[in-house]
Amino acid sequence: MSDQTNNPTPPQKKRSVRSYALAGTALALVLGGAVIGSSVDIARTTPAFADAVHVQNAGPASFADVVDKVRAAVVSVRVKSMAMDTSANGEDTPFGLPPGTPMDRFFKQFGQHNPNGQRQQQPTQMSLGSGFFISDDGYVVTNNHVIDKEQSVTVILDDRTELNAKVIGSDTKTDLALLKVTPPAGTKFTYVQFAQTEPRVGDWVVAVGNPFGLGGTVTRGIVSARGRQIGQGQYDDFLQIDAPVNKGNSGGPTFNPQGEVVGINTAIFSPSGGSVGIAFAIPASEAQKIITDIKDHGSVVRGWLGVGIQAIDRGLADSMKMQTIEGALVRDVQSGSPAEKAGFKTGDAIIAVDGQAVKDGRDLSARVADMAPGKTVKITYWRDGGSHDADVTLG
Repeated sequence: MSDQTNNPTPPQKKRSVRSYALAGTALALVLGGAVIGSSVDIARTTPAFADAVHVQNAGPASFADVVDKVRAAVVSVRVKSMAMDTSANGEDTPFGLPPGTPMDRFFKQFGQHNPNGQRQQQPTQMSLGSGFFISDDGYVVTNNHVIDKEQSVTVILDDRTELNAKVIGSDTKTDLALLKVTPPAGTKFTYVQFAQTEPRVGDWVVAVGNPFGLGGTVTRGIVSARGRQIGQGQYDDFLQIDAPVNKGNSGGPTFNPQGEVVGINTAIFSPSGGSVGIAFAIPASEAQKIITDIKDHGSVVRGWLGVGIQAIDRGLADSMKMQTIEGALVRDVQSGSPAEKAGFKTGDAIIAVDGQAVKDGRDLSARVADMAPGKTVKITYWRDGGSHDADVTLG
């Protein structure tokens, strides 16, 4: 996903609806309560439905207290980067010159100079995203695609104070990045914390950020689904929310009613680039681990097994005499990998790691990635109609 001056990303292949990154400084807070009409006769409903009616009627009438608590921790992220036009064949062309023209070849051969012989300054572009403080000494979480190809990064506080930020590190596979801002002398930043419990489908959420560069904006909604895969990478595991988030919200937090971060807004599905009630956020449980690695090491180091994998369907399971379709089929084994050294072959089905059943390929990738390189794990695999164990030292 990319976030360049609020331009949408290319469309997803399998859908007519397009997926967009969300650059901007919008704080999205999704909270609310449905109102049940007075025509409902609670006395004649079942106990379960009566309880549901009571809970919904008891929903918060206002989210002002939550917003007051968290809004100072949410920031705008302004990024200055080099602007290069790109030709149809993917080659960069200075100043939009048609590729292959004499002037284009001249600039490529001799560099971009003005008539006085001095180097011509590259044009720049500005893009906006969102972020939030996770410590009082100035660590800010945002999306990787917000700061990708950055030349300089500025964090804009809720009171419009502008501070230069340093990129500590980023992770392209989960689209997360960590910035550092130095607080003014004698001050500390307001910050928020990651939620330690997973939200349930149907829970209220609130988002605060900078959609379309409008400035601090608050929206509300619910968690629509969990574990969404949207084709962005092998570690897809998004929360889906219906709180209105738009281009410019990238890197902004989604809060629960307690003011804890449950997700980091990163993409939307939309035919137009605006919110249609389908947004995706990186879960706090995943983000917290990645951000800790970046803070401690400057990057994320993942365990490596060295196999290409694919899903197991009923036909494959029957042909391999497996009782279930759970697990991950080994499509290929990389040369020199830990898997090759442990004797894995194409056609094996990995069904457990350290005694814990593997649901599918995404589950296997996430398990291995969470482990430190050099760790020895027991991997159970299915071959020739039976299960076998192998000790593998991850790379």
